[in-house]
Amino acid sequence: MATVPNSNLIEIQDEIRDDFGWKLAADLDSAKNLRWVCKEKSWSFDTWNEQGRLKTLLTLQEQIISGPISILGAAAEPKDVRDAILAGHRLIAADGSVGVLTEAEYPEVAWDSLLCVVGDADGDLAHLAMAAERKIPFVLHAHGDNQNEWLELLDVLHLYNTPIVITHQTPSQLAGMLNPGGFTDGDRAVCFALSLNATPKQITLRGFRTDKIGRWTGATVPERKMRKLEWMSRILEIAGVKM
Repeated sequence: MATVPNSNLIEIQDEIRDDFGWKLAADLDSAKNLRWVCKEKSWSFDTWNEQGRLKTLLTLQEQIISGPISILGAAAEPKDVRDAILAGHRLIAADGSVGVLTEAEYPEVAWDSLLCVVGDADGDLAHLAMAAERKIPFVLHAHGDNQNEWLELLDVLHLYNTPIVITHQTPSQLAGMLNPGGFTDGDRAVCFALSLNATPKQITLRGFRTDKIGRWTGATVPERKMRKLEWMSRILEIAGVKM
């Protein structure tokens, strides 16, 4: 079962909203809409109802606490994947960074090492679909300005009956959803692993940069993205995970 996240990893979300001028109501609306759409689609697949999502979460928890993990960020390169696999690590991909697996020296070994994709659906859809087709679980996140993106990705996940967990970034308790803490896809992936009882020492970050925008980043405004990376750095510091 997921643990209660470090409260500082939740509370910092309010600071970030204030910094960017975003509204809590927009985040809450997106979260509730995501939950509603999943409920409507759950008539097709047992993995999509609240009980199915809990089962997926518990399976991920067992896998995550069983050994070392490398989390792939937006600047990940094939060497990062190779080094992780040679070190015996399982992988978690932050959204579009899953694309680096297509360039790995041994792609199928890389895909077999991937535990889940954590993201807000702004990565390259073709690469995300490759993970979905392999039934790699998605930890899909809702925030105020990504409803079109998660709707599009949700259709792909539904097509392949891909297991899902759904997350939000509000202080509300939303049945069937988690708020593991964090903000960007990369640091949220860290927070997600920690919320499932991983320890900071288990986690290695690969492809995390604060000095430039990674090539697997979705569409973004460069100046704003650099501000986001500063927040990511603060969250990782709170989480106790070194870059």
